[in-house]
Amino acid sequence: MSSWLWAGFKMEHFDASLSTYFRAWLGPRDTRVEGWFLLDNYVPTLVCSILYLLIVWLGPKYMKTRQPFSCRGILVVYNLGLTLLSLYMFCELVTGVWEGQYNFFCQGTRSGGEADMKIIRVLWWYYFSKLIEFMDTFFFILRKNNHQITVLHVYHHASMLNIWWFVMNWVPCGHSYFGATLNSFIHVLMYSYYGLSSIPSMRPYLWWKKYITQGQLLQFVLTIIQTSCGVIWPCTFPLGWLYFQIGYMISLITLFTNFYIQTYNKKGVSRRREHQKDHQNGSVAAVNGHISSFSSLENNVKPRKQRKD
Repeated sequence: MSSWLWAGFKMEHFDASLSTYFRAWLGPRDTRVEGWFLLDNYVPTLVCSILYLLIVWLGPKYMKTRQPFSCRGILVVYNLGLTLLSLYMFCELVTGVWEGQYNFFCQGTRSGGEADMKIIRVLWWYYFSKLIEFMDTFFFILRKNNHQITVLHVYHHASMLNIWWFVMNWVPCGHSYFGATLNSFIHVLMYSYYGLSSIPSMRPYLWWKKYITQGQLLQFVLTIIQTSCGVIWPCTFPLGWLYFQIGYMISLITLFTNFYIQTYNKKGVSRRREHQKDHQNGSVAAVNGHISSFSSLENNVKPRKQRKD
């Protein structure tokens, strides 16, 4: 019992130290989200991210000598759930922006009246959805699709949850709405595609994967343009957050462009086919929730025929 109390005390001390550092670095937090689930302390988000990375590392090793799970039924339900959640977030963000008469070029965090609170509530769900989306990776592990657990996949999943914890605590509305709105729309298309692809009889009719990738790239470019407007024509929205978002979007454009070139360029396709013939892990993967482009994190695991769904 005493060891648990001591661990709890150390954790509280650690969180207090982090809060002091964050306050000195980023300024005071937005008081409108005080007491909201998972937002008061950074430690739960950090712990979830560390556990996620540990599962990414240890999960394929655990499954190496075990048969893959089909997961077909739960994948249909999971993808349908995320499709509906993404649709809800998209609709609520669009109506909130309309009600608050948000300015496309730059929007402060306290100039939309009641609409700001609507945006904040929806963006909390957006933040929480990034925790749910860890399941994308866990399904890959359970199905032994280790070639799909790529650098881009892990980078994007692990970073988004942490980034949005900071966004929700310091800039939970205003100019923050744009990227989340576009991403929610793309996820409606993406998770509906992956939900339908979980049903074998539907796979021959799914033709729009290529256009999902194009939509993702367009999303990043539009977000950079809209974020840059806030730099060129500034308002009360903090400039530091805008510079960070531009940098993050550039990193995603680089990775996703690499995927697109390798996947839809004839040379990339033929190269991938040669790799499959040689029984090597593919360097290109279309993943559930995000389409990836870098070589697998589990290169030492040879691909195997998956059990048919």
